[in-house]
Amino acid sequence: MAELTTPMDIDGDDINPSLKPNNKGKNVAVSGPSHGKATPWVEKYRPQSLADVAAHRDIVDTIDRLTSENRLPHLLLYGPPGTGKTSTILAVARKLYGAHYHNMILELNASDDRGIDVVRQQIQDFASTQSFSFGIDNAKASVKLVLLDEADAMTKDAQFALRRVIEKYTKNTRFSLICNHVNKIIPALQSRCTRFRFAPLDSFHVTERLKHVIEAEGLDVSESGLAAVVRLSNGDMRKALNILQSTHMASQNITEEAVYLCTGNPLPKDIEQISHWLLNESFTESFKRISDMKTRKGLALVDIVREVTMFVFKIKMPPDVRVLLINDLADIEYRLSFGCNDKLQLGSIIASFTKARSALVAAAK
Repeated sequence: MAELTTPMDIDGDDINPSLKPNNKGKNVAVSGPSHGKATPWVEKYRPQSLADVAAHRDIVDTIDRLTSENRLPHLLLYGPPGTGKTSTILAVARKLYGAHYHNMILELNASDDRGIDVVRQQIQDFASTQSFSFGIDNAKASVKLVLLDEADAMTKDAQFALRRVIEKYTKNTRFSLICNHVNKIIPALQSRCTRFRFAPLDSFHVTERLKHVIEAEGLDVSESGLAAVVRLSNGDMRKALNILQSTHMASQNITEEAVYLCTGNPLPKDIEQISHWLLNESFTESFKRISDMKTRKGLALVDIVREVTMFVFKIKMPPDVRVLLINDLADIEYRLSFGCNDKLQLGSIIASFTKARSALVAAAK
């Protein structure tokens, strides 16, 4: 016979009055998976206040001061993914509106329809209505907030329509545009906003935040494993947390090898071996050995190109030879992005290194 379950309301709270919180203030555990474990860490550890934002203290402090002084302008936050743009503006909204911030902001993402009709109807309707005043400082909280995430995906017509809406409803609404590529935002919109660039996070800030998550989750992470996560994230905090969580799901001990195996990136020792073959072996032997390793370990050629490129910067080489080699590798990566044949491009890599070796021999004479 199926076990009877307790009815739940739409917010997930238990309707049955017989179930009371325990002496620690928590409901008695029910059999089944914990919601905390199912939550992605990028959301679980998203900063809830401006003080929690990991980096960009100069930008965060400036926005915090403008918010406190009731002088918040229209904002344009731009930079690479995972650098804290959305988290910062959501923290501003929480500071302004407290528990009522869901009612005081209109958030539209790239997944929503944001054509010219949405600007003329949904955004204009929200911006044109006067808001209720919440919070301690009513003057501060009475200004509503329109958050347009991935604004660079908006059509040009929608951006031109938005320009007029921003001008018309500045008195009671602030607009915050978030994008990765600021050059895709029309100049007329850029001139109406205060721009802040969120650069990729420094490795120190990524490491400190990851250590906080590791301690909170009780993970077993080696120093080399943590360094590998930071290196592969390239300043993207979202990517770092996703790598950490996926590696933890695949392996209890998070080591450097576990991180690289989970993400599919070539190990540093494999890149050193490939570079040794490229710099020392014949064309036929290099092609055979690299193809074999690529097949055996499931490596993508584009990842090999990127890692070998970084390796070229570390070794001693005459500047003119290095320039030609990096230029050739850049062309190969560009061709791979269009889906060119892997075998042909692997041949191009070996040919580029063979040419570089000939230049090195000529320079040594």
